[in-house]
Amino acid sequence: MIGNTAERIALVQVCRKLQAGGFIAATDGNVSCRAGAESFLITPSGKAKGELLPLDMLLVNLDGDVLQGSGRPSSEIRMHTLIYTRRPDVGAVVHAHPHMLTAFTLASIPFPAEALPEVYLSFGSVPTAPFATPSTDEVPRSIEALVQNHQAILMERHGAVTMGATPRDAYLKLEKLEHAARTLFYAHLLRKEEISPLPAEVLHKLDRLIS
Repeated sequence: MIGNTAERIALVQVCRKLQAGGFIAATDGNVSCRAGAESFLITPSGKAKGELLPLDMLLVNLDGDVLQGSGRPSSEIRMHTLIYTRRPDVGAVVHAHPHMLTAFTLASIPFPAEALPEVYLSFGSVPTAPFATPSTDEVPRSIEALVQNHQAILMERHGAVTMGATPRDAYLKLEKLEHAARTLFYAHLLRKEEISPLPAEVLHKLDRLIS
């Protein structure tokens, strides 16, 4: 019997939002969520995310072995297993290629989360992981040092990954970051210089709100 119906539906909803929002194209991106202490559901490889159905999701263990479903799990499954192994508080992971966030990494511009209070409150800092060849062990190695202390990580030339309690939560974090990236881009066009962070005393106040 196929279980985890609610989780499967949640993943389908996020996949459709990612495609509708232009965060992915064709078969890009991957989404997953926990389905038990030692297992999670993940999107299959090589399929358009906006066309997936609940039964298309694959149930895998933390070693990446398929427990239920047909097909191959996402080629970035190693990244998902790393996050779930290192972060027991994370319930879902979204990886996509939003235009602006990816453009920041192509331009070698660090994402200035400290410039926008609502972004800093939600994420703290948002680092950029060094380039890693997609679909290889290089990807989890590139984010390994960043996973423990961040909710979102940009990936050089490879979009972003966000972590949340649920698929919807992880998706909303990605949406929020991409919206912020557009705002920062327009500000950069208007000022034609680097965007300044909030003053240190303001960041300290925000740090107290977070803690």
